[in-house]
Amino acid sequence: MNIHYDSRLDGDLPRQDKATVLADLERSVPGMTLLHREEDLRPFECDGLSAYRVLPMLVALPDDLDQVATLLTRCHALGVPAVTRGAGTGLSGGALPLEQGVLLVMSRFDRILEVDPDARTARVQPGVRNLAISEAAAPFGLYYAPDPSSQIACSIGGNVAENAGGVHCLKYGLTVHNVMRVELLTLEGERLVLGSEALDAPGFDLLALINGSEGMLGIVTEITVRLLPKPESAKVLMASFDDVAQAGRAVGDIIAAGIVPGGLEMMDSLAIRAAEDFIHAGYPVEAAAILLCELDGVEDDVDADCEAARRVMEAAGAIEVRQARDEAERALFWAGRKNAFPAVGRMSPDYYCMDGTIPRRALPRVLGTIAELSETYGLRVANVFHAGDGNMHPLILFDANREGELERAEALGGQILEACVAAGGSITGEHGVGREKINQMCVQFQSDELTTFHSVKAAFDPKGLLNPGKNIPTLARCAEFGALHVHHGKLPHPDLPRF
Repeated sequence: MNIHYDSRLDGDLPRQDKATVLADLERSVPGMTLLHREEDLRPFECDGLSAYRVLPMLVALPDDLDQVATLLTRCHALGVPAVTRGAGTGLSGGALPLEQGVLLVMSRFDRILEVDPDARTARVQPGVRNLAISEAAAPFGLYYAPDPSSQIACSIGGNVAENAGGVHCLKYGLTVHNVMRVELLTLEGERLVLGSEALDAPGFDLLALINGSEGMLGIVTEITVRLLPKPESAKVLMASFDDVAQAGRAVGDIIAAGIVPGGLEMMDSLAIRAAEDFIHAGYPVEAAAILLCELDGVEDDVDADCEAARRVMEAAGAIEVRQARDEAERALFWAGRKNAFPAVGRMSPDYYCMDGTIPRRALPRVLGTIAELSETYGLRVANVFHAGDGNMHPLILFDANREGELERAEALGGQILEACVAAGGSITGEHGVGREKINQMCVQFQSDELTTFHSVKAAFDPKGLLNPGKNIPTLARCAEFGALHVHHGKLPHPDLPRF
């Protein structure tokens, strides 16, 4: 398999001698686990985007916050970049290490510090698994709403870094809507507290800035999340369509009818067959597309919404609408959707999971564009995504052992993301930009906007040592990619240095 490494990730940072850095950290942070042999570094060479792999200089696994603070201050003093890693389930290369950097692994910070059922909050460390929060809150009839497909493994710190969503984010929001307070450390070891457990916090809304910042502004050390009461009732409808465009239009029709589902997911025929073969959820394998529409709340309201949603989907062209008979079948319907990614993985040696967001009204058009691009590039694409909020996850099937297929899959993925932008959407909904989409950032934003992003990062990290080379491209990179937007042929503020 071809493995990519782009040396521009390291930027213009000075190259440090590994032995010198190791000796300094061993002396400054005694007792902290430091990995430096190749066989020990190999498990940390990538995150969930395994096409990009880099061996870090060192891997640090601290046990307490004093060790984290000291490590950061030493990296700052030595000019050594630091990349933070949680569970490693990210899909955009956000936790991809650097050859000349320290990989700071926060997985040992896995304690749930407090569950307050009266305030409906939980205070947790960043290494706590997403699902573990709901498990801890369950005895109080509460749960944590954002539920990415990797929730059994992904960490809440990583969720904050990428502003993760999930199948229920249409009604209950992304991570940013469910986090109340964050503590973090800057690269200089300074402790910051952003947000509040009250309804509002004074000053600028820096808490929203941290959500989705991809480890570029600080290292999250504690998170207070909002818990919600479990709905009295939750019921799922599964609608089958013999036309993908009709299913796409039905999504907009449901929202336009004033119905706000707890979850509204779509899968096309390739994804349906893969999930059914894997989970045996009772999916209609002959359908061109299915919608899973979950309504939750008070029993009477749920029943009324189910009937209204059924009428809307039938009017949109659904050939069958089935309601889960009981809680067991409801769970089975969702199990098929939650396991769609690994299920598709059984159909191909490799797949490339994309993440873009579009307006709901553009679903039929963009799905048609994806089908055309699939034909052009000669690669199959399975579509499974959060239809309700337009967050698409096309899965590009390929074989990296075939010459040029990985590069073709990347090119197809880039075209899909650019189609999302052209439709009025975004290149990411919940996976982040990381290393994967940095070129498409040049398409999404103009040069003055990118310069502003760099200025925000510089306010938190003047030396540019936290996760450098990710998320925000340099203007030079955009010019090389051929997508630099300038005004009247000139860069803004040409007298200022470029990051």
